[in-house]
Amino acid sequence: MKIHSIKYMILSLGIASIALVSCDNDLLDTVPNDRLSVDGFWKTEQDAKLAVNSLYTDLDSTNVISWDALTDIAHTNQNFDVQAYVELGTYDGTSSKIYNEWKRAYRGIRATSYFLENVDKVASTNTALINQLKGEAKVLRAYQYIKLAGFYGDVPLVTSALTIDESRTLVKAPVAEIWDFIDKELNEAAALLPATYPASDKGRVTQGAALGLAARASLYAGRYAKAAEEADKVIKSGNYGLYESYEKLFTYAAENNKEVLFDRQFIKDTYPINVFALLAPYSQKNSQSTYVPTKALVDTYETLDGKLITDATSGYNPAAPYANRDSRLKYSVFLEGDVLPSGIAFKPQPTSGTADAIGSTYIASTTGFNIKKYISADDFANPVNSGLNIILLRYAEVLLTYAEAKIELGQIDASVLAAINLVRNGRTDVKQPSIKTTSATELRAIVRRERTVELAFEGQHLFDIRRWKTAEKVIPGPVYGITYKDASGALKTVEVVAVNKTFDVSRHYIWPIPQKERDLNPSLTQNPGW
Repeated sequence: MKIHSIKYMILSLGIASIALVSCDNDLLDTVPNDRLSVDGFWKTEQDAKLAVNSLYTDLDSTNVISWDALTDIAHTNQNFDVQAYVELGTYDGTSSKIYNEWKRAYRGIRATSYFLENVDKVASTNTALINQLKGEAKVLRAYQYIKLAGFYGDVPLVTSALTIDESRTLVKAPVAEIWDFIDKELNEAAALLPATYPASDKGRVTQGAALGLAARASLYAGRYAKAAEEADKVIKSGNYGLYESYEKLFTYAAENNKEVLFDRQFIKDTYPINVFALLAPYSQKNSQSTYVPTKALVDTYETLDGKLITDATSGYNPAAPYANRDSRLKYSVFLEGDVLPSGIAFKPQPTSGTADAIGSTYIASTTGFNIKKYISADDFANPVNSGLNIILLRYAEVLLTYAEAKIELGQIDASVLAAINLVRNGRTDVKQPSIKTTSATELRAIVRRERTVELAFEGQHLFDIRRWKTAEKVIPGPVYGITYKDASGALKTVEVVAVNKTFDVSRHYIWPIPQKERDLNPSLTQNPGW
């Protein structure tokens, strides 16, 4: 897949050139020698492979982490970042954050639609290959629609590469119709895709990815029977399992492991990602701490005996808040005293005198926490040159989707507990006590907590609190960070200066339609409250 990733980068430009040439191919009779012509492409199987490779460049990467910073579990660290205004509720359809997510999704949809319209021009007797490539494109298109439905609700349903004039007359389809399309698209794709690939094609969309995304989409849509059914197919396929170490799950050592159903792949030196520079503490070669964890997330992790820290019998000690805690906390968040990639200790207290001290610079984490997932010592030498793949769907999510769907259906049985408990203690380095209760109320709270801590900084929490209708409870209010001893020895909890997150229940459960799109197309009606 590392070879294919190179192709993804190079050929995205080629496909764009094809689209441009196709619009203007009657202006001149000469054949351009600086780009691919539509008349010269779509001839061979290799053309089809290269074209589908380019579609992967429209997948999300580190922007999925930004979505969590719009919730209670993380925070956009610099208050002048456009995303910070979304946290504060002072945004509308003119926000570049809102527009860019829309633009990225529809760019991917147009590219995949263009591919599907043209791939049958390729002269090939290898029907299985062409069907596989179609399946890949269908999954990539459905992935974009899952996001659009989750972010904006009703959106235009586009299944062809539109002309500019056609795009100016689009109207929104009901979100239920979008979910119907996604389900149809992913199930059609699953029938076309292989369960596995040889090593040279690692990273391509598989049947399991199609089914796993179908389970996610159905859960988002509240179609629990379908969500449980699709997740169960993945579970029973036997092709996936938990990676043995949560600590190493987001490192080079674990790439392409059995837990990953779907990811965006990168290559150090050739097709890199700047994830280290984006997230690491400031002391690590002036890394940016762009999105940082909050106390709300850290407090969600149980103690090692499976109790909440608010439980009087948990033994939780505010003076030693990270002791005796679910090990996923220390694998997900940089905590006081952790050894950083540079070899120094992480000391974020305002009194520490270090580069990471709160208030030492506007870039240092304002909460005193930093994200640890995807931060590898292998990338310290050049923080903008990471080759780590960004995971977009993994088996632990499928297990929790299955469990949640069955709980909501009132179908609580041994398989539900088994799925939850596998996530809680199915790895060598995560050993939370097994859940035994069969109470729907208790299990609902447990599975929601498991999704929050297990999938932290993986882009799921914003969609989760929206569909759970808990966003108005968990988002509003100040942002808090570490608790430390001040000069007098008293415990003090950091409150981020001048930040008061807002969530307006009358309109914030869906984003506004970007104003740029409505300026171009007055037929696009605005969402309620905007």
